[in-house]
Amino acid sequence: MKLAVVGATGLVGQEILRVIDERKLEFSELYLVASPRSVGKELIFKNKVYTVIGMDDAVSIKPDVAIFSAGGSTSLEWAPKFAEAGAIVIDNSSAWRMNPKHKLIVPEINAGVLRIDDRIIANPNCSTIQMVLALAPLQQRYGLKRLVISTYQSVTGTGKDAVDQMMQERAGKEPTTKAYPYRIDMNVLPHIDVFQDNAYTKEEMKMVYETRKILQDDSIGITATAVRIPVIGGHSESINVELLEEFDMDEVRKLLSEAPGVKVEDDVDNLKYPMPINSHGCDDVFVGRLRRDESQPNTLNMWVVADNLRKGAATNAVQIAEYMVEHYLVY
Repeated sequence: MKLAVVGATGLVGQEILRVIDERKLEFSELYLVASPRSVGKELIFKNKVYTVIGMDDAVSIKPDVAIFSAGGSTSLEWAPKFAEAGAIVIDNSSAWRMNPKHKLIVPEINAGVLRIDDRIIANPNCSTIQMVLALAPLQQRYGLKRLVISTYQSVTGTGKDAVDQMMQERAGKEPTTKAYPYRIDMNVLPHIDVFQDNAYTKEEMKMVYETRKILQDDSIGITATAVRIPVIGGHSESINVELLEEFDMDEVRKLLSEAPGVKVEDDVDNLKYPMPINSHGCDDVFVGRLRRDESQPNTLNMWVVADNLRKGAATNAVQIAEYMVEHYLVY
């Protein structure tokens, strides 16, 4: 298999390579692809030196699988060219997620909808992926009526410039590059992505639309507030879940503990609950602070944490690649 990683020099691109190594995704040839400013750079992967190539060269090679993490505009321009050359494109940007012609995939939930002719497959938003993994077993058992979500998202979700800005602020230095117009360290920014006409941000609306598409239920009421906090390691979410039916808390814990990709960490007597510092480098989605909402019926609260660069991006994309290789690519 000829495998291309597009955006290989970025934070997510580097994480994709680590996940490929860890999960032992087999390939015969690997191509690391990036923007013109990175072409010619050398990257080491599994003790081998690779020279970064450009888009035109990568298309001409006709890779079997291309994992994209290069931004929406790049994906809109280049993903179709890779697909036309015969590649299965798995895209981490928001470019294709809500396109009705393309599937939005979290493998543990809906990989079964994929077919051999799916040549551009969308990877959901990081905050959506971890949430739907925790919600899917509850939806199947009780049905979902409404979600009220507040996120506490790592600066790694913005990228290297934001991480550099925060660390320079933490060291008492003037940031050389500012990803945000305000201080990140020792601060909380209730603003992720651009504001929309309805006063929500694009990030908040992604959680609305993507969740409904993945769970195949447009009737779910969803409202979200997305917040950037000065941490590295993962995104955290407080989710108030109103179900269609009455539930038992012991059954809820059992459903979640048996769900693929989910790890329940809920022992308040011993002060055990999910935290991003512990999720860093992990592929599981951690769920805790499970409790009944005593203010209204059929409602519970949950706290969901995951490494946004792993399951929220790189791992989910590699899992999609694994599924497509296993089911539809024969060598």
